[in-house]
Amino acid sequence: MKDLVRLKTSLKEEVEHILNEQVKLEALSSSRYLAMAAWCDRNGFDNSANFFYEQAEEERTHMLKFFKYIADMGGRAVSPEVTNIKLEFDSFREIFELALEHEVQVSQAIHRIVDACRKHQDYTTENFLQWFLTEQMEEEYIARRALELFDVIGEEGVGRFMIDQQVTKINYEKPA
Repeated sequence: MKDLVRLKTSLKEEVEHILNEQVKLEALSSSRYLAMAAWCDRNGFDNSANFFYEQAEEERTHMLKFFKYIADMGGRAVSPEVTNIKLEFDSFREIFELALEHEVQVSQAIHRIVDACRKHQDYTTENFLQWFLTEQMEEEYIARRALELFDVIGEEGVGRFMIDQQVTKINYEKPA
């Protein structure tokens, strides 16, 4: 029966596997952002907490898009297990540094999927990924801008309060 199911999908095994890895990475992203939101809540950074709650929901939505795509294409979508989420952070700034590092990691992972699609001439999946490539450009921009607030405003005095106020005002503006 497995062979019959495999015949009903255009996904190559390597592409299906790497897509399932992305499902797990998106679930990990969501969980990491939830932990960051909780830390911000505990430490009085309400706006940043809301920012990370929204990021967590967005990453969950990305996970579901990948999951549903695999299933819709006749593949075997795997529900990911997420463990070892960091719950405590050394500083407010560290959270934003980790967020940017993680967004870059996600972008690189999506690029690897595009490479696998090209290797297997899977143009349908490559087309599906175009939305994610644009989305990651926006995600990296927002994470970078949020981190830049620490350098522009500084953390001394009311700096962290001001950063927390400004985080929600960061929008992605498409280049001209």
